[in-house]
Amino acid sequence: MGVLIIAEVGSVHDGSLGNALQLIDAAADCGAEAVKFQTHIAEAETLRDAPMPPYFQGEPRYEYLERTSFTQDQWRQLKDRCEARGVIFMSSPFSEEAVDLLEALGMTHYKIPSGEVTNLPLLEKIARLGKPVLLSSGMSTWDELDRAVKVVRAQHDLLTALQCTTEYPCPPERVGLNVMLEMKDRYGVRVGLSDHTLTIYAPLAAVTLGAQVIEKHFTLSRRMYGSDAPHSLEPEEFAEMVRGIRAVETMLASPVDKSEAGRYADMKEIFQKSVVAIVDIPAGAVIGRDMLGIKKPGTGLPAARIDELPGKRTARAVGRNQLLQDDDIRWES
Repeated sequence: MGVLIIAEVGSVHDGSLGNALQLIDAAADCGAEAVKFQTHIAEAETLRDAPMPPYFQGEPRYEYLERTSFTQDQWRQLKDRCEARGVIFMSSPFSEEAVDLLEALGMTHYKIPSGEVTNLPLLEKIARLGKPVLLSSGMSTWDELDRAVKVVRAQHDLLTALQCTTEYPCPPERVGLNVMLEMKDRYGVRVGLSDHTLTIYAPLAAVTLGAQVIEKHFTLSRRMYGSDAPHSLEPEEFAEMVRGIRAVETMLASPVDKSEAGRYADMKEIFQKSVVAIVDIPAGAVIGRDMLGIKKPGTGLPAARIDELPGKRTARAVGRNQLLQDDDIRWES
């Protein structure tokens, strides 16, 4: 099974069903295998005076979540569009009520966002469903992750741990690919990267190191309103990331046998070099190193043999800029 590539739409749709449907289509066109939203029920998950994150101060959190949420019928339309486009519908629940809503839709995978890792009742409710869980490491300590993993694995082993740095945008030096590898060793689970950098480089590096899931924020335009759009990939960039990941997968699955170098014999003749006479050398003359040079093509005596020639005699006359062949030399002398 190849790397699962998730287009993280989050709330970049800004509450518009039309935007959300268009984002699904665009992500599918780019090669995403899953499209992930966020299911917020404001009254169930936050107090009215809860602060907004530092990277988005556009409006109060409660009002923002309430304004951008969808009805169950709208969620059904989004799931149907995903299925019609052949991509997995996913959404991160931020409350137990959101889990109930998503279960009614027939969710097949659950992504635990970074801020919910310590919400053990939510984790247990999701784990008991017996469906694949993607757990984002985010801002959590090792102790917090250990507890979260224990809760999920008490029910099943369908767990993928995602390295994620809760910085928007995340600089390259904070990506933490080492954490991804440590989670693989520590928990013995599939691992991946939920990436908040502004380029495609971190996902490619993660896949090279063994990531089996890549999640990347996706938008139609970074000029769209909201908390996620400025830190997301636009369609052309996302498509390039997908192509890069698939290319890396092919490279990793295609070891090269250097004993097959003979298949490049024709190219070797073009690009490699041979020993050449740089002066006219009469027949029977003793060859000096100062008579010889190295030039293309590689159809004469190989350049690596040039030091075998000084002190030997020519078997026939060799003209200036003529490639030396084995039978041009009296090897017995």
